[in-house]
Amino acid sequence: MEPGNWASEHSDALRDYFLKGMSFAEIGREINARFGTDYTRNAVIGRAKRMGLAAPGRASSPPIAPHLPNGVFPQHPSGKGEASKPPLVPAEPAKLRCVGIRPRLVSLLALKPGDCRYPYGGDKDGEPIAFCGHPRRPGSSYCTPHFHLTSGPDTARTTGPVILRLVAAA
Repeated sequence: MEPGNWASEHSDALRDYFLKGMSFAEIGREINARFGTDYTRNAVIGRAKRMGLAAPGRASSPPIAPHLPNGVFPQHPSGKGEASKPPLVPAEPAKLRCVGIRPRLVSLLALKPGDCRYPYGGDKDGEPIAFCGHPRRPGSSYCTPHFHLTSGPDTARTTGPVILRLVAAA
């Protein structure tokens, strides 16, 4: 294969296959099989563009905008043909959960192994991060109120460790 120059019979074959509606990958496979060349799909696309065959937007992917039952695209109120967007509806305010506990605000270096590690602060630049510091719930990094705050009532595992077993695959 010549890197930048296609033989005239290769270009003629590309034009014929293109006019038959074949994809660029199919055209490349056909030309390679017919002439014993090694053209890639991208080489075929590039040559087709240089020949003026590949018009922008030739892709045969389905349209993004939905069709109406009568086969017409929905019109934008401005009349520019854009799909209409649903009106913005304000979201319902999020319900924040909180706990009735006064944190000890212990620094990271002062935390003991049994202290709650629920963080406070650090939201603003330079603001130090402190931790709750109350006694932890067994099997958790948090005290009981913070455990329920972070896990919620639908926690899958609230008791003891999970025991894993290896089983033979069938």
